[in-house]
Amino acid sequence: MLISLRSVTTLISYPFGICASYALFAFLSSFLALEIAAYVSVLFGAAVVTLHELAVPYRNEWNPTWFEIANDTTYMIVCQVFFERVLTLAALFIVVRLATIASWQGVGFWPHDWPVWLQAGAILVIGDFLRYWLHRGFHRFPWMWRLHAVHHSPERLYWLNVGRFHPLEQVIQFIADALPFILLGVSTDVLSVYFVFYAVNGFYQHSNCHVRLGWLNWIVAGPELHRWHHSLDLRESNNNFGNNLIVWDLLFGTRYLPQDREVTTLGIAAINYPMDFLRQLAAPFRVRLPLE
Repeated sequence: MLISLRSVTTLISYPFGICASYALFAFLSSFLALEIAAYVSVLFGAAVVTLHELAVPYRNEWNPTWFEIANDTTYMIVCQVFFERVLTLAALFIVVRLATIASWQGVGFWPHDWPVWLQAGAILVIGDFLRYWLHRGFHRFPWMWRLHAVHHSPERLYWLNVGRFHPLEQVIQFIADALPFILLGVSTDVLSVYFVFYAVNGFYQHSNCHVRLGWLNWIVAGPELHRWHHSLDLRESNNNFGNNLIVWDLLFGTRYLPQDREVTTLGIAAINYPMDFLRQLAAPFRVRLPLE
């Protein structure tokens, strides 16, 4: 019975987590602002992923220490909540300034008349294309890799370290794959619908959940694929650059999912790389890392 329960959880937990989060979002949005409904639904998704990690972990040795939990919680609060809000407010200020310029017609390029879910799908596809090439750049150019190495520094994956990004990398990411949609005037409603998948998929992507996505591994950038991207071996980690989708990796030949083995060691090739929040802020300016 226990083996059967584990097998069922392995197969259905990811689609359940995504679908249940959207079901909650649809319910809450009937009486709450969409932005609030989205955040509550994302927190629900995080709870589902946490329970899965506790009940059916991919690897017991990947269970985080209290130091890692505290460190990644700091990243999540400071960088993903507070700093992200600052960047959004700055972008909105730019939009207001541009709106005073009569010749600026940027908002006319976005299909505002499409259904909300279809607009969110467009963001998913277009945004992932932008993020795919940006991500490849972070693995290609030394100065970008030093920033991105902060995200690759964990030697075990669990959902909370999805938020471990250097603030300077966040600025670059925001300019490349979020600011364009804000400048185009994409509504908060559309961004909220997109955000639910973006966040919950990201939690699962970095999780210590034992899952088997089957045919979904040809569409979404899930945990089975993303673990290889965090491999210590750069021949393995320089693949699977998709943020939400794996379709651009398929198209450009960087999808990597061996069927005969599992990923082994994670992390980066650096001796005594700092692992705490404050010292990692300085690490890109002090530590040089190999690219191949």
